[in-house]
Amino acid sequence: MNILGISAFYHDSAACIIKDGELIAAAQEERFTRKKHDHSFPLNAIQYCLETAKINGVDLDYVAFYDKPILKFERILETYLSYAPIGIRSFLKAMPLWIKKKIWIKEIIKSELNYSGKIVFPEHHESHAASAFFLSPFQQAAFITMDGVGEWSTTSFGIGKGNKIEIMADIQFPHSLGLLYSAFTYYTGFRVNSGEYKVMGLAPYGEPKYKDLIYQYLIDVKEDGSFKMNMDYFNYCVGLTMTNSKFHTLFGAPPRKPESKITQKEMDLARSVQEVTEEIVIKIAKHIKKETKMKFLCLAGGVALNCVANGKILRSGIFDDIWIQPAAGDAGGAMGCAFFTYYHYLENQRIADNKSDFMKGAYLGPEFKNDSIKSFLIKNEYPYQKLSDTELPEKIADLISNTKVIGWFQGRMEFGPRALGSRTIIGDARSSTMQKTMNLKIKYRESFRPFAPSVRAENISDYFEIDRESPYMLLVANVQKSKQVEISAEQNSYFGLEKLNLVRSVVPAITHVDFSARIQSVNYRTNPRYHQMITKFNDKYGCPVIVNTSFNVRGEPIVCTPKDAYLCFMRTEMDFLIIGNFLLDKKEQRPLAVDSDWRNEFELD
Repeated sequence: MNILGISAFYHDSAACIIKDGELIAAAQEERFTRKKHDHSFPLNAIQYCLETAKINGVDLDYVAFYDKPILKFERILETYLSYAPIGIRSFLKAMPLWIKKKIWIKEIIKSELNYSGKIVFPEHHESHAASAFFLSPFQQAAFITMDGVGEWSTTSFGIGKGNKIEIMADIQFPHSLGLLYSAFTYYTGFRVNSGEYKVMGLAPYGEPKYKDLIYQYLIDVKEDGSFKMNMDYFNYCVGLTMTNSKFHTLFGAPPRKPESKITQKEMDLARSVQEVTEEIVIKIAKHIKKETKMKFLCLAGGVALNCVANGKILRSGIFDDIWIQPAAGDAGGAMGCAFFTYYHYLENQRIADNKSDFMKGAYLGPEFKNDSIKSFLIKNEYPYQKLSDTELPEKIADLISNTKVIGWFQGRMEFGPRALGSRTIIGDARSSTMQKTMNLKIKYRESFRPFAPSVRAENISDYFEIDRESPYMLLVANVQKSKQVEISAEQNSYFGLEKLNLVRSVVPAITHVDFSARIQSVNYRTNPRYHQMITKFNDKYGCPVIVNTSFNVRGEPIVCTPKDAYLCFMRTEMDFLIIGNFLLDKKEQRPLAVDSDWRNEFELD
């Protein structure tokens, strides 16, 4: 049985294919079109999925779409009508896309895929819940879904058992924790649906000075975690902005202009909304535990990408264990609706062992073998050195030790927003200058943005205060105290970005200012080559931790093909590129003969 799952027309369009209940392939449209957060119908991603499954559209048994477009359209119309005539500009801007495309999903699918079979439309938060529970290791568990908005729901919780999910309660639009966080993303000068992780990364530099104002004026939170927002301060229902003049008056100024200087105020705002978010999520988790009595918890929806809040849930001990969908946002909805169809709708049996998930490490995208890579390099006359399988780990380990920055392109591309050791830029976590170097010379982005560690799964507890694996970079934990470096009283008094360059641990490149890190544990089973390289680095240099950041520049989707990787390599100050078994030295490469103005090509996130 072949089931295709699709998400489209909001942001992060994606496709997924499952065969007899097995996850075969999944990819986001942005990786093919090179347009970040591409919302268009994912024709390229669909084609990749079908090719990987070795089928055509006519061979599909079911197609699933991740939400109910008509219900979402009803919510939009009802919202505009309740505010009319306010919001007419926003209404006129939104309607053409709805009338031309969004409400015609069924017809688009049939036409583009040459498909005449059944199309299943779960609700948006059912897709999120399915992506969290059905792909998790748990046979039964509670789940939370939190995002901006689906059709009406913004937050929901329930239970997954075997092949069924049940939503027990929800919070509905316009009251949304995701949109609250996005409002502060907008107000602090970052891009909504893209810059939320910047707010999370900025938070440790600030103080929660505005938290009381948020609770007093913006959101009313009950003990069970339910909440209601004061819409007098927000503009997102019908406007073209997230916040309004009343919000700006409350916080003393209009929003920060994008790309302008970040001040202590933005840091304090970020810290304030981050703490509010964490406190609400913990209250929700406690309530769900009380209501469901479940030992395990699964999470999905955009808010589940807040790895700091996830870490707080885990350390709280409310649940024995938690599992977060690595593609927690709308992209993961494609996967969720496909598995919803297979298990919940068709009632196929599901058996889980409470240990291993069904994500295959999230390595679900295109793969390029050595023969095709070699052909690409020879055709373009790019100088290279070929390494054997045994030479490669040691060579890369030596380059890392020499503080070289390396583009690492191996195996199948990751699904979701995190680079997990297939399309990544790597470096020496022991270097006190690596964070600044990578931000300013490789990624061309704000200096405060932290990098993540890739650590051998066997050594995770040696370096970090966590007692289990974290394969998808969705949990934050502190560096072990034995690995921390003492900060002087004078240094402790530093404010804001003054804290940035302080060495806080034996792996300073991945240690945030609050001694935390967003951890990826590397398992030999799911990514043997990456694990082998880190093992060799540990054997020779005594450290099982390296720097990991996504293989792209700011505003660019993570690279997909050898061509994408080479262009990114040449456009930045990376020193080396390892692509399959082929090592390229920047010093040996010719300048690009023809190149686009890529700084304008990619819209800044």
